[in-house]
Amino acid sequence: MEVEVFVDIVREALGLVALLVSASILPSLCVGLCVSIFQAATSINEQTLSFLPRLLITVFALMFGAHWGLEKLMSFFRNLVELIPQVVG
Repeated sequence: MEVEVFVDIVREALGLVALLVSASILPSLCVGLCVSIFQAATSINEQTLSFLPRLLITVFALMFGAHWGLEKLMSFFRNLVELIPQVVG
């Protein structure tokens, strides 16, 4: 059992987590920025105006990206299962 194998697994897992999180957070960030600019330009300070669009975009991003994210997770799990003989042996 080499340490490099475990380091590669953890590195790949952290990269996958960052990719999956950013797929749902980045659209919300962009919409939040646009709504904040709109609020600053019009001097509207309504909290629901900034919360509701971000919530809807995040839900839509999760709905449309769930299949892709699940495929990424399944691929990572398959790679882990294929690495079991290398790690044990």
